[in-house]
Amino acid sequence: MVFKSGRLRKTERERERESERGCSRPSRPTPPRPAQIPTTPPFRRPNSRAAKVMASKLKQLSSKACQATQFVTKHGNVYYKQLMEQNKQYVQEPPTVEKCNLLAKQLLYTRLASIPGRTEAFWKELDYVKNLWKNRPELKVEDAGIAALFGLECFAWFCAGEIVGRGFTFTGYYV
Repeated sequence: MVFKSGRLRKTERERERESERGCSRPSRPTPPRPAQIPTTPPFRRPNSRAAKVMASKLKQLSSKACQATQFVTKHGNVYYKQLMEQNKQYVQEPPTVEKCNLLAKQLLYTRLASIPGRTEAFWKELDYVKNLWKNRPELKVEDAGIAALFGLECFAWFCAGEIVGRGFTFTGYYV
C-alpha cells in the first residue's frame, strides 16, 4: 500500500492479487478531499483500541465469508444433488408449492393434535417429582446426582444466555 496525498491507497499489484482471488470489489477512484475539511468530528477518534479490534474482526469475517462463498459456488450444486439423492424417500410428489402448503398445514395441525398428549406427559412427570420430594429420605444418591446435574445445566444455560444478552461480555450490559 502506498500513501498518496495523506490517504492510504492500494497499488495495482494488490488489486490484481485480490481480483485473482475473486474477493475484491471494483474500486472507484475517490476524489481528493480538501485539507481544511476534517474527516471526522473531534469527539470521535477512529483509532481507538476498540475500533481497531472491530476493524480487524470485520476484515477476518469478510475474508471468511468470501472463502465460504467460493466454496459454496464450487461445491454447492454437487452437495445439493447428493443430499436430494440420499433423502429422496422423503420428497412428496409432485414437489409443488401447493403440496408444500398442504404439508405445512398437516404439520401444524398434527402438532396441535399432540398437545393433549404432551400436557398429560408433563403432569405425570410433575407428579413423579412431587412423589420424589415427599419421599426424600428414601432418595437414592444416583437420583440426587442426576437432579443436581440437571440444575447445574439449567444454571449454565442461564449464564450463557446472559453473556449473549450482554453482547458476549462478562462485565455488564452496555446501554
